[in-house]
Formats: sequence, C-alpha cells, structure tokens
Amino acid sequence: MKLLKPEILFVSHKYPPATGGMEKQSYELIHGVAKHTKVHLLVYRKDEQRLLSFFIGLNRKILQMLRDNPDIEVIHFNDGLIASMALFHKGYEHIKKVVTLHGLDVVFPLRYFQQKIIPKFNKYDLVITVSHATAKEAVYRGISATKIKVIANGVDHQIAEQPEVTLEQLTVKYPILQSKPKYFITLGRPVKRKGFSWLLDHVVRELPNNFQLIMLGPFNKKPKWTEKMLRLLPKKIYHIITLFLGYPSDEKQIRQLLKNPQIAAKVVHFGKVPFPDLKALLANSTAFLMPNIHVPGDMEGFGLVCLEASLSGTLVVASSTEGIIDAIKDKKNGILLPSSDKEAWKRMINELLEECSSFNEKKISYQNYSRAHYSWDKMAGEYWDVFQELLNQDEESRSDVRQLKLNKA
Repeated sequence: MKLLKPEILFVSHKYPPATGGMEKQSYELIHGVAKHTKVHLLVYRKDEQRLLSFFIGLNRKILQMLRDNPDIEVIHFNDGLIASMALFHKGYEHIKKVVTLHGLDVVFPLRYFQQKIIPKFNKYDLVITVSHATAKEAVYRGISATKIKVIANGVDHQIAEQPEVTLEQLTVKYPILQSKPKYFITLGRPVKRKGFSWLLDHVVRELPNNFQLIMLGPFNKKPKWTEKMLRLLPKKIYHIITLFLGYPSDEKQIRQLLKNPQIAAKVVHFGKVPFPDLKALLANSTAFLMPNIHVPGDMEGFGLVCLEASLSGTLVVASSTEGIIDAIKDKKNGILLPSSDKEAWKRMINELLEECSSFNEKKISYQNYSRAHYSWDKMAGEYWDVFQELLNQDEESRSDVRQLKLNKA
C-alpha cells in the first residue's frame, strides 16, 4: 500500500512559552511530525493574546488556514477541551479530524460535559489516547473503541545525560544531604491525585528516623488569598474549579502535615529547583516515589514524570494505577506497588533503606529500558503512521466504491 504524505494542521492551546507536560508533548509532537511532512500551526501563545479570544476566533482562523493551504488533509486537536470547542465549528467537515485525550479531559466531573460532549467525540475520525487507562475511560463514556488508538507520550532523553552538578556541590547547596545522604524524592504539583499528603500521613509518619524525603515542585509555604477564597465555595464546585485550573488542591494538607514533628524531622520541601540541580538530585537519590491515589473526577493520564526519573538513573517506585502503568512496567523500568496500600509502601521503602546497594544494578537496567522504549521521536513517528493510515483507509474505501460502480456498469 502506497502511503500518502498529507499536510497536517495542529491546533493547540497548550504550547510554549507556557510550561507543563502537555505543552511539552504538543511542542515535541508538532516538531517531530514536521520531520516527516509539512505542518501548520494554530497554537495559543499567552504572550500574544488572551485565551478567550483564541477560542472565539478559532473557527475563522482554521477556515482561513485551509484556504491558504489547500493541501492540508488532517487537523489534529491536542486535547479534549479544544476538541470540545471544535465540535461546534462549521465549514471544514470534509477534512479528517483527530483528537488526543490525556486523562482529565475525559473524566472531568461536569455532568453536561460527560453526558453531552464526550459521546460527540465519535464525530472525530480518530481519537488518540496517551494511555490504555485513558482509552478505557473514553470507551466507558461512549466513545467507540474502533475509533481509539493508544500512543504513549515520549520523554526527553536529555535528563539521562551526566549531571553538570556534582554530589559535593549538592551537599553544599542543600546541607540536609550531609546528615542524611540516603534520600528519596517526590516531584510534581501538589494536587490530590499525586498522593503526597497520603504518603506523609500514612507512610512517612511510621518510617524510621533515618528516612529522608525531599519534595520538589511548585509549593506555596503560606496560603495565598486565592486559596482562602476558593475554600469558601461548596465542596463540589471547589472540586470542579480546582481540577479545571490545575490548582494545588493538596497544598493545605501538606503544609499542615509538615508541622507535625514526626513528619517534619524526615521531610524537607525544596520547592522548584533549577534543572541542573533536579537532574543531580534525581541521579543521586535512593529512589523516586510516585504514590498516586484515586481521586473521583481526576486521573493520571500518563506517568511522564516517572519516565523522567527513570532516565535520570534513579529507581522509580510508583502506584500501579491509571496511566502510570503505561509509563512504568513492573520490574522492567521501575517497581509498581498497590495504590493506597500503606503496608506495601512501608515494606518497600524499608527494604531500600536496608539494602540500597542491591538495587543499583536494577537502576541501570531500568534506565536502559526507558531509554529504549520511550522517546519523543518514537511518539511522533507513531502519530505520523496513524495520520497516513487514516487517509489511506479513506482512499481505499473510495477505490472500492469506484470499482463496485464499474462492476455494476
């Protein structure tokens, strides 16, 4: 079968200079596919316009882009929010349309969205999900399984390079490492599903005093006025708004737990650190912990941060839940534990404290597995393949119809 080489229009409101996992995925996807064919962009850049005006003018901009570039054959929408808006567009029904779903954009707990919007995603020619967990949730909500293709996210291999910051430099900058050189790491925004407060409350509290946890990522040590205002809302509305905004819903409880002497003696929160420091902290850590828990209306679409930790050369210990299991394969590039099982987590951490050296060889093999099986180029190549297959299937169908007409004649 001769594969077509279509031009692709990428539409996304998640794109640099904004930072985040979805922004990174969008950037790498577009530039990766550009290695195979001509691509066009309609992306939101926060330094150029307001988000609302981007959405309001999107239908008009897409039609103008199609008029200016008549060889565009596929439009890709890079998440469920922008794809929801595009369901109401007019004028380009003849173009093949693809949407990528990441997790929260499937399970977001707004009744109208769940009942009226998600099932309409069947109007798209193809639905790509970043994990099998996201695909399962999409099917459960009425999206046809025949329309879904799972393509895992990639990961930046730069984090696997030798850290520029030495261990000695780390101990000078972060003196806590001098007294407790064996340390564990958590990394990420303090949202409930990450399980940080669960880990502190149910696991760290009961660990021996030689345990040291370093928490990394954005963190407000004092409550902001927005937190105080949001807390005045009814619980259901608070949950929906904080999910939509990606608000740090676990921050208040983490602050409270860090005031407990049993916990505070074993935990320090560094907040956001420079990337060279992050690489060195991960590479020299005993293990990276990702203790995700189930939160209704939310989910971990894909465990990208687990892959980054694995590539850095540390041991990944993560919850066996949701999209994490697409990123971490148990005993291949990390260790998976039952979510919310405090006894299993305590046993694993204690084993690492007592027999840390026995896991060093596993770290190397796990890093090699992640390096071999996950990359942005691999992800972009899989997208490119499905774009071609989508158009070739359509071309084959048209050929079959033409042949049928000829046979009848």
